[in-house]
Amino acid sequence: MNRIFLSFFILFFAFDVSADAPYFHDVKPEKGEGIYALLRKYNLMIHPCNKEKFLELNDLTDKSVLLTHKSYKLPIYIYTYNDKSIRSTIGEDNWEKAVRIKKYNEGILKKGARKTDYKASKILWVPYHEIHCAGPETANIEKVKSNKPQSKIPAPKINTTKKTDKNNLYVGLFGEKYAKVNVMDRSLKNKVYYIVAGHGGPDPGAMCNDCLDNKDLCEDEYAYDISLRLARDLMQHGAKVHIIIQDPNDGIRDGKLLKCDYDERCMGKKIPRRQKARLVQRAAEINRLYRSYKAKGIKYEDQVAIFLHVDSNSASKKQDVFFYHHKKSKHGKKLVKKIRDTFQEKYDKYQAGRGYKGTVKSRGLYVINYTQPTTVFVELANIRNKSDHKRILIESNRQAVANWLFEGLTR
Repeated sequence: MNRIFLSFFILFFAFDVSADAPYFHDVKPEKGEGIYALLRKYNLMIHPCNKEKFLELNDLTDKSVLLTHKSYKLPIYIYTYNDKSIRSTIGEDNWEKAVRIKKYNEGILKKGARKTDYKASKILWVPYHEIHCAGPETANIEKVKSNKPQSKIPAPKINTTKKTDKNNLYVGLFGEKYAKVNVMDRSLKNKVYYIVAGHGGPDPGAMCNDCLDNKDLCEDEYAYDISLRLARDLMQHGAKVHIIIQDPNDGIRDGKLLKCDYDERCMGKKIPRRQKARLVQRAAEINRLYRSYKAKGIKYEDQVAIFLHVDSNSASKKQDVFFYHHKKSKHGKKLVKKIRDTFQEKYDKYQAGRGYKGTVKSRGLYVINYTQPTTVFVELANIRNKSDHKRILIESNRQAVANWLFEGLTR
């Protein structure tokens, strides 16, 4: 079990230079105003992820009716304008984005959707898609992505795990360099793990535009690479591992830049474009397998689903790896705390005095609420913070994060 190779990597204290963290604007709809009318009123239909976020924030579906007496959160961040510039206010040095945000605030003021100028009131409105979504300058991102129709992508055949001999596996999903897996012991032979990299397919997740040599960083690519490394660690000790989100041509990759693409699948199936459908799909795949193993006598405590994500926050905010669990799962909370404690111990050992501020909290996310095995939800870094980039861009650091997750899961 001591085979984990520990890599030293540079991480920093988490802090936010902004005194006021952004929050979501909330409004009450007018009589007869539906979801689409409300979003059009605030010029939010420019990007599909605004609608998805609105539904998520308010626990709604496309068919939900808005109530006039109820307040709803809009996918608009409220920042306290610092009287200097939009770029320094939101913590991102992107001139084009700042110009779009300026025009957005001026447009909705002229339209009457807001009553004060952002400079006079020191209240800056920033649409959700400008912070979190791919191609915010594109009015219809789904048409762009449709240039690579998923329906023509064959189900990957590399999701085959073959036993080559008593102590070795061949896992094509890991890529040629890492496909051979040496099984060193069987200490986890009665454990089942479901490894889920966040987003994928038509949804790259959080992005950092022009962050590395004028290239984009996509959340799903870095979460996927770490998920494969974690899966490989678990397999080396005899665990049964199901990699839920799979890419037909991206194995474990070395190097800093992991190219964004849209060909990931969910257990060989096309990933839907709608956010809720994507979450339902992956939860259903896990639950199907969970019930099968449970029928064979493998208990709830011995089946664990791990969801790996990369957060997106203000570019100025450095943050440590943090964790979520189901509020009613005692075993989930205990397991997440063990992982968190493992990270704490590693920081204390390899970066004495640096400190570690990763948190453990319960949260009512769909995949946490509706996935049946013990569930661990991990946010690995802030994709927009340059210091946090070291954690995900350097391949040895990605391996170290996977190793520490492994150790926390199995200690």
